[in-house]
Amino acid sequence: MKYVRFRDPAGAVRRGELENGTVHFANESYDFDADEIDILPPTDPSKIVCIGRNYADHADEMGSDLPDRPMLFLKPPNTVSSHGDTVTVPAGKERIDHEAELGVVIGQQCRNVPVSDARDVIAGFTCVNDLSNRDDQSEERNWVRGKAFDGAAPLGPVLATPDEVPDDAAVRSRVNGELKQDGTLDQLIFPIPELIAEITTYQTLEEGDVIATGTPEGVGPLADGDEVEIEVEGVGTLSHSVRIP
Repeated sequence: MKYVRFRDPAGAVRRGELENGTVHFANESYDFDADEIDILPPTDPSKIVCIGRNYADHADEMGSDLPDRPMLFLKPPNTVSSHGDTVTVPAGKERIDHEAELGVVIGQQCRNVPVSDARDVIAGFTCVNDLSNRDDQSEERNWVRGKAFDGAAPLGPVLATPDEVPDDAAVRSRVNGELKQDGTLDQLIFPIPELIAEITTYQTLEEGDVIATGTPEGVGPLADGDEVEIEVEGVGTLSHSVRIP
C-alpha cells in the first residue's frame, strides 16, 4: 500500500491512499499528477538520520575508506522539501551533488531496538535526495553547511509499506532524464536492521523520523534548472528541480 500526504483544495492536510494514479481520501478522489492538490513530504520528521559511505562503490568514488561502523550525521527539519518543489541551494558554490537514497520512515517512538525487532518499528519507505554542498562539506567536520541547508532533503512522493519494497530494490537517480546512479539495497554495507539498532543505542527515534540509508556510486554535480528524479523500486519516483542563485 502507498500513502500520500497532501493539501486538499480547501487547504486541509490529509493522508490518502494512492492507487493507479489516484489519491483516495474519505469519499474524495484526486488525480495524483493534477494541480488540484499539493503533494507534501510523506512525513514531518523531527530529524533525518543519514548514513555516510554505506555503499562500497560510493566510498571508492569519493576516495574514502570503508567505515567499521555506520557513519551517522543529521539533517534537521529545515532541510525537508517535497515532490515537485524547486530547491534553492546555496549560492556561489562549485559543487552541489545529488545523492539518491532509500528513506526508512519510523512508525513509533523507539530506543535501544535490537536487530531482531528492528523491522517492527518501520512504518514504510520513501525516496530521499541527500543534496550535498561539497564545497563546505570538505571544510567542516559536522557538515552543517554541507548537508543541513534549507531544502537539502527532498522526500517523497509517497510512503510505501514494507511489503511494497523488495529487499534488493533498485535505487536510482536521473538528472534531466539521464541515468546517473543505479544501485540496489542488497549492496548496503550496513543493512537496515543494523542501522536502526545502532542509531537507537544513542538516541530516541520519534514517529515520523527518517533514516536515509546511504547512496550508491554515481553522485555528481547539479546545475541551475536541472530536473532531478530519485527512484526507489516499490516506492516510485521523487521529482524536483534545482535553482542556483
